[in-house]
Amino acid sequence: MYNDHFGLEEAPFSIAPDPRYLYLSQSHREALGHLIYGVRSDGGVVLLTGEVGTGKTTVCRCLLEQLPDDVDIAIVLNPKLTTVELLATICDEFGIPYDPNMSGVKGYIDRINSYLLASHAKNRRAVLIIDEAQNLSADVLEQLRLLTNLETSQRKLLQIILLGQPELRDLLRKEELRQLAQRITARYHLGPLQRDEINAYVSHRFAVAGLRHQIFTPAAIRRLFRLSKGIPRVINLLCDRALLGAFAQGEGQVTRRLLGQAAREVFGTDQLSLWQRCRRLLLWLLAGLALVSTGAAVAASYLIWQERSTAQLAAPPAKVVAPAPVVEPVVEPAPQPEVTLPSSGSELSAYQALFARWGLAYQPDTLGMYCRDAALNGLGCLARKGSLRNLQHLNRPAILVLRPDGGRPVYAALISLSQSEVKLVVGGETLTLAPEQIEQAWLGDFTLLWRFPPGYDGELKPGDRSPAVTWLGQALASLQGKSLLPESDLLFDDKLVAEVKRFQVKAGLVPDGIVGPQTLIHLNTLLGSDEPLLTVAAKESR
Repeated sequence: MYNDHFGLEEAPFSIAPDPRYLYLSQSHREALGHLIYGVRSDGGVVLLTGEVGTGKTTVCRCLLEQLPDDVDIAIVLNPKLTTVELLATICDEFGIPYDPNMSGVKGYIDRINSYLLASHAKNRRAVLIIDEAQNLSADVLEQLRLLTNLETSQRKLLQIILLGQPELRDLLRKEELRQLAQRITARYHLGPLQRDEINAYVSHRFAVAGLRHQIFTPAAIRRLFRLSKGIPRVINLLCDRALLGAFAQGEGQVTRRLLGQAAREVFGTDQLSLWQRCRRLLLWLLAGLALVSTGAAVAASYLIWQERSTAQLAAPPAKVVAPAPVVEPVVEPAPQPEVTLPSSGSELSAYQALFARWGLAYQPDTLGMYCRDAALNGLGCLARKGSLRNLQHLNRPAILVLRPDGGRPVYAALISLSQSEVKLVVGGETLTLAPEQIEQAWLGDFTLLWRFPPGYDGELKPGDRSPAVTWLGQALASLQGKSLLPESDLLFDDKLVAEVKRFQVKAGLVPDGIVGPQTLIHLNTLLGSDEPLLTVAAKESR
């Protein structure tokens, strides 16, 4: 309804689990990494929990899009089933034929086992995904454990992924389910978005829907975090209703007031009126305390005055000498510097500042060929969309595209980042700003530079053999305190893949075994390479 009003191609805040709209916050990236690692391991159970609306199902849909073609998927969306019903549902999902008149468990197990053995013979994997798994009964969970017993001498035949609310963790702590808990090979609890991720989340969904500027005012974004507590589903509901309200009132932006109106519609009048009643009661209590304090002060003043009057009547008159006036020096408060975002900053000047952090004096022959020129100096470009938290994780200076007024882009080189301040170089001038000021004007687009390893000509994948793979093997061995005999052409074999995955998990990356820019960035950081960093803490922790 409001799409044409705001220039949107589609509704950006649908609560449907569309993987295109998945904003990979730090926690969502780690959750996806654990799922991918679990699926590609040798079998067992993978557990993903989180509060209602944190994005578990959306992360799982994103996982499905990344699985290779040799994986067969069975998805159970309604887990309130008996043991027999669950086994029949698994057969239906995998396309396993069975006699619907069967009443016992054994017939289903035999058919599932035969199917899994046939799939294994064809080098295929079978993955069972169960959503809302906190609703599974103890008997059904025990049957799932028994399904993980289906195995060959090399690996399990069935991989199980359980998605559920926090109650699922409590359920699996029960004594009678300890054997199932021991089968869990990867687990992750997905939390809400952090305060500094809200603006990037909203901007990301707008960008996917075809809008490149922010509609929500900074005050509305701050209130959005307080109202939603960082839960993506609640954010979507509030934003959708707020956009509808702005459209109905002919507004071009969503303000704090419009978001408050949306909250009253989403949460219901009763819930907000309860808060209002509590707030009013608190104000009355404070007012009452103030009146009592005032009355006590007046009574005390009256008693002191009466005592002094009695003493003055009893004592002889004395000569009154007026005290010399005391002149207090007037101290003017020190003016606080007010730093505002600049309204202009060229792309060239920003990249010159970025190259300078790498010790390069940059004078390009052709504008706009920054990544080509970086490659000539052994550096690669990584362009992404994320938050300041993501940049802190990568820990490299970057180019940010700011839009302080929602219109003309301003290019800035981010050179330093901490919890309390951000340092930018804009148009040759260094500015120190608060993170909140950046988040209000930044849609999340950034580009950073990273260093190539020797002989690097693209992502390193299993099966490759090159000097870059040799460097990779030596680098991983060095981090473990080992030494690796130099080889001219080391093979990227299964052993090296396992080492890469272990490193990626520790670094908070998706453990896919492919060595791309992010893996190489973290490797270089831990190796102590001479590269510019954003944070001092990373240098101290090497």
